Amino acid sequence: METLNYLCDTSVLIEYLRGNTAIQKRLLRDKAGGLAIPTIAIMELLVGTFNQNEIRLIKKTFKDYRVIEIDETVSTLARNFIESYARSHGLLIPDALIAATAITRKLPLFTLNRADFQFIPQLKLF
Repeated sequence: METLNYLCDTSVLIEYLRGNTAIQKRLLRDKAGGLAIPTIAIMELLVGTFNQNEIRLIKKTFKDYRVIEIDETVSTLARNFIESYARSHGLLIPDALIAATAITRKLPLFTLNRADFQFIPQLKLF
């Protein structure tokens, strides 16, 4: 079984695509081992595209990265987060799924939007 060190939030992937060299270097360094991307983050990127060229770019850029799919455990935990935090903290469904993926895989979440997640006590952020 592969060892994973952290999960990437959509905010990090957006910065990668925008050409943030520090983010690009880190993700390229960690691509071979230790880095995973939740499938919902890829979906968020695809929703934000304007054309097929952007879709192809996203698919090409992240094709060699480990993508973690949503399973029943992630879904159930995300639903619990929505019940607990959607009204009080404005938690959105994609963020609930990303947090649940990180927690179920026992991975810290690499995010540039700490405020979107900091109220979830089980979640480790960096």
